[in-house]
Amino acid sequence: MPFELPDNLHPACGPIAWMLGTWRGNGHGNYPSIEPFQFGQELIFTHDGRPFFHYMARSWVVDEQGEKVREGAIETGFLRAKTDGEPGEVELLLAHNTGIVEIWAGNAADGKVEIVTDAIGRVEGAQEVTGGKRLYGNVEGELLYAYDMAAEGHELQSHTWARLQRA
Repeated sequence: MPFELPDNLHPACGPIAWMLGTWRGNGHGNYPSIEPFQFGQELIFTHDGRPFFHYMARSWVVDEQGEKVREGAIETGFLRAKTDGEPGEVELLLAHNTGIVEIWAGNAADGKVEIVTDAIGRVEGAQEVTGGKRLYGNVEGELLYAYDMAAEGHELQSHTWARLQRA
């Protein structure tokens, strides 16, 4: 599906412009403290001309036949293109329905965004997440991503990955 740059796109958002819109698809998850799982997911990136995108993601756990079993994670925040640093510098501010908030920092260029956690906060009772790395890529017009997580005493390792198509 062709993608057109919006007329009011902030110049600093050029390296992340390909992410704008709604993406849907399927993914997989695994971690030492949980059973492997499959999920469906929707990511939405919107903007209003300022140097950031509003981001919202929701997922649902599916069974082997792809049927929805239950609701999954929800996260929302802002993907910010830094205007006072090197071109392509980005930061992501996220809040999760699980009681975790995160600040991520990294770079965007050539259809790829790589970010790592800079700070993590959580409410009492939330999972102890101590670090993360996210990689988003535009591969043949699809959004592929991988999320590595360090949590509950485990070192940074693969947690979820997905392939999403532009809706």
